[in-house]
Amino acid sequence: MKIFGRVRHRPSPTWRQATDRAFTLIDDGRYEDAGALLTRAADLEPWLSESWYNLALLHKFRHDWTQARIAGLRAVALLDRPVGAPDWWNLGIAATALQDWPLARRSWQAYGLRMPAGTAERTGEESVGLPLGSATVRLSPEGEAEVVWGRRLDPARIEVLSIPLPSSGRRWGEVVLHDGVPHGERATEGGTSGSVYPVFDEIELWAPSPVPTWLVLLEAATEADRNALERLAAEAGYAAEDWSSSVRLLCRTCSESRMPTDDGSATTRDPHDHGEPGHPGHLSHVSPGSEDVPWTAERECGIAAPATLVEGLLDSWVADSPNTRDWRDLEEVC
Repeated sequence: MKIFGRVRHRPSPTWRQATDRAFTLIDDGRYEDAGALLTRAADLEPWLSESWYNLALLHKFRHDWTQARIAGLRAVALLDRPVGAPDWWNLGIAATALQDWPLARRSWQAYGLRMPAGTAERTGEESVGLPLGSATVRLSPEGEAEVVWGRRLDPARIEVLSIPLPSSGRRWGEVVLHDGVPHGERATEGGTSGSVYPVFDEIELWAPSPVPTWLVLLEAATEADRNALERLAAEAGYAAEDWSSSVRLLCRTCSESRMPTDDGSATTRDPHDHGEPGHPGHLSHVSPGSEDVPWTAERECGIAAPATLVEGLLDSWVADSPNTRDWRDLEEVC
C-alpha cells in the first residue's frame, strides 16, 4: 500500500525509541522535550498516522488546541480504518475547544456516534448539541481532584450541576472540557439495579459562570427544612447544596474505581478515606438523598445565586418556618 508515494511499513527502531522516550518525558511533565522528540518521529515517519496522533495528543496535554487540530487532521487523513479510531475523538475535543463545530460534528460522526436528526443541515457557529445525560467530572484532576455531578452537553463538555467547593476554583453552571476516557464510575442506590455514571477528567474551563458561590451556616431542624432550601433555590433557577452531607473524602484508588454514592454514610470513619495529614484524598459529591446519618441541625451549605438574590432567598426560607430554620455567617467564597 502506498501513501504519498511511499510504501507503508512498520515504523523504524529510531521512531520507536524517540516515541517511547517522548512518552516517558510526558509522564514527567517535560512537554517541551517530548515535543522535540515527537516532531523528530513525525519527520522520520510522516506517512504514519501514529506520528501525528502522538503529536496531537501532546498538544492536547499542553492545551494548544490550534496545533492539536492541525496534527489531528493529518492523523485522520492517514487512517487505515475510517470509523472508531481514537484520532477522531481527540480531534473532536480540539474542535470543541476551538468551537469549530463543523469539524466537531464530522469528528463525532467519524468516530461512530449517531448525531441528532438535522445535524447535517447545521453549519457555522451553532454548537453540536448532543446531550448524553448525567455524568460526573473530576475537577482539577492533578490537584485536589473534586468529583462533581453534571450534565453532558456533547462528547467533550459537561455543565457542572453540583456546587463545587471554593478550593476547586469552579462554580455551579460552568461548562468544562473533559477527556474522553473515564477514570472511575459512580453507582447510584439500588446495587446491581442502580445506574452507573462515568467519571471524566476535566481538561480545562470551557465557559465560566457569572453566578458566585456562597457559604452559609444553616440551622435546619430536619432534613425537610434543608430540602426546602434546596428546592427554593432550584425554583429560582439557581442551586443550594448541603455540603455537610454531600461531600466526602476518598483515596485516589477509590475515587478512580466504581464507587456507590451512598458508601461511607456510617457515623464511623469512612473506610475509603485514606487521606493523611498533608496528603488528603479526593473530594466527591454524593448523589441527592444518599446520606443516612443521624441528623444535626447545624449545616454548612453552599449556595449558587447572585448577590442581589441570596439573602432574600435565605430570608424567604426562614419565613416559611421561623421556629425550625435560621441562617448566619453568609460569605462569598468563589
